[in-house]
Amino acid sequence: MPEDKKPEIEFPCKYPIKVLGEAHPDLNQHVVKVMNTYAPKITASDLTVKNSSKGKWQSLTVTIIATGKPQLEAIFADLKTSSRVKMVL
Repeated sequence: MPEDKKPEIEFPCKYPIKVLGEAHPDLNQHVVKVMNTYAPKITASDLTVKNSSKGKWQSLTVTIIATGKPQLEAIFADLKTSSRVKMVL
């Protein structure tokens, strides 16, 4: 029986990271600041922001140039420490 293999990601590559959190004036700045620590040179074109229909939640998608799994794990761990961030995908 063949083993189920997870698809391998070839680094470096463009990698979108979605962050969900409560809508707050500085959520975007906080997320970009954390991401810039691990993936410098994020521009406005790398960021997409969507608000929930009632405006309570925000979804931010930031596309970075990922250099490896340790970088992604560090970004996810750092973002999850914020009280404003509810989920990182």
